[in-house]
Amino acid sequence: MTGQITEQVTAQTLSFIDRLSPGGDIFQACVIILVGLTIWTIAHFVIGRITERIKRGTSIFKKPHFRWAQPILRNQEQSRRIQRADTVGSILKSVVSIFVTGMVIIMVMDTFKLPIAPLLTSVGIAGVAIGFGAQQLVRDFLSGIFITIEDQYGIGDTIVTSEVVGKVEAVGLRVTRVVDEEGVVWYLRNGEILRVGNRSQGNYQPKEDVEHGNPALAEQAAE
Repeated sequence: MTGQITEQVTAQTLSFIDRLSPGGDIFQACVIILVGLTIWTIAHFVIGRITERIKRGTSIFKKPHFRWAQPILRNQEQSRRIQRADTVGSILKSVVSIFVTGMVIIMVMDTFKLPIAPLLTSVGIAGVAIGFGAQQLVRDFLSGIFITIEDQYGIGDTIVTSEVVGKVEAVGLRVTRVVDEEGVVWYLRNGEILRVGNRSQGNYQPKEDVEHGNPALAEQAAE
């Protein structure tokens, strides 16, 4: 009896050693995980470097001839540029993490001869259920991403929406915070902002200034 147990233990040990050797499934799984971690690390490093360069902005305004413009450009664009860079960098890192993790899991399961079809089916069903349950949340996040990437408005801009006219204090992926002329703080869900006017991007002039300023502009306002 003892001899049979010893033989079984020896056989299992040798089988495990074979699986750890090059060509074994455990060895292959470890290599796949290591390669995945390497790709993930390199991708995050590259995205981080690109994000930092975007935050610093172009180097042309660091030359002596353009030093006079540095304070103006910094005040107007630094916070917005940092916000956009952080948003884009976060999105890219999330996409890379999801893609690499998914590929590693599928390849490891295939190495161990595990069925992949049930997992893919379960993920698909869960994704559909989450999508139906969080449609508004996903809509808000997607709208916040496009608002930031397209630079529709940013911190410090005066915007006009169907709900409020005020100054933007913060732009998140889900909510935009605006302060109106009376000091009331408004929280606008990005997915519900269907139309927005940005008085800080164009050549906006208050109606009173137009009427009491340039006569030509006053005539245009009257028309």
